[in-house]
Amino acid sequence: MKKMLKYSTFAISMLGMVSAAQAVDLNVVSWGGAYTASQMNAYYKPYTKKTGVKINSIDYSGGLAEMRAQSEAKNVTWDLVDVVLADAIKGCDEGMFRPIDMDKEMAAAPDGTPASKDFLKGTLLSECFVPQIIYSTAFAYRADAWGGKKPTKMADVFDLKNFPGKRALQKKAINNLEWALIADGVPLSKVYDVLDTDVGKDRAFKKLATIKKDVIWWTEGAIPPQLLADEEAVFGTGYNGRWFSAINEEKQPFAMLWDGQVLDIDGWAVPAKGKNVAEVMKFVKFATDTQRLADQAKYISYGPARLSSGPMVSKHATLGIDMGPHMPTKYADQGFMTDFAWWADNGDEMNERFAAWLLQ
Repeated sequence: MKKMLKYSTFAISMLGMVSAAQAVDLNVVSWGGAYTASQMNAYYKPYTKKTGVKINSIDYSGGLAEMRAQSEAKNVTWDLVDVVLADAIKGCDEGMFRPIDMDKEMAAAPDGTPASKDFLKGTLLSECFVPQIIYSTAFAYRADAWGGKKPTKMADVFDLKNFPGKRALQKKAINNLEWALIADGVPLSKVYDVLDTDVGKDRAFKKLATIKKDVIWWTEGAIPPQLLADEEAVFGTGYNGRWFSAINEEKQPFAMLWDGQVLDIDGWAVPAKGKNVAEVMKFVKFATDTQRLADQAKYISYGPARLSSGPMVSKHATLGIDMGPHMPTKYADQGFMTDFAWWADNGDEMNERFAAWLLQ
């Protein structure tokens, strides 16, 4: 009995050592700041607690340059990359990212709805992409400007008579041309139809010119909230998560203008030549299930990409406020999705024209 007991104890010890040896570290790449913090709280830490797998968080500034360099060097050290949809599509086309079978490899909704039917319509535009959150680029304004008068529509941004003051706009063609057409009366559903014509392009630049002298052009995301805080601008474009932070955490006297918001999708892409693909797929399945995406909304004001997660969005983890009203998906009918295919075909031409227009 004593020998058997010693053997059993030894065997159990060895099994523990084998299990520990099998655990891997995953190098997960994301955007840093409050966004990565929300990921850590919602699923990095819970996954490590559940499985013992350690998540090494790596920050980057987006784009495909580093991923492409690793792939070409045949030395892929990143296991998982958080990407915007446009980069997922391009990286998939170039073979950098692994195709994913949504219904076989991702979790179904709690009621059994397959993943392919549970992710929001229009988000599954690449076979190499698992949607995570919906964010938007939207306008905010100083709520104490104009004697309490409140702008309600995109046309108000272009109305210098009733809403005077500087506008902080990102220094690029995309979004600004679409907003100009919306302000000029083009319905959201027709923006790209109009922009696809020479007359429409001229119309967008002509409308944008009406506020050009009152625009402060920004290139870094932290700038527009600061310009509004310093009262150097009364309107500003920016990422809705930054506006949420400024309004609710920093208590700035700003308010959101959801009309014309540009919705975008962010999610996961798995490097095709990664060293830990099998383990990564387990993590992605966990990190994008209904509960985890709802949990992320406790830490940041980005809408979960799953239909089943929406009703589970609750209160902010530290502020205690209801997060539902701060989700861009709540106001989806007031916004539009960027037409990536249109910009892929016309981006060079529009960017050149925009750069020349700035110098006029």
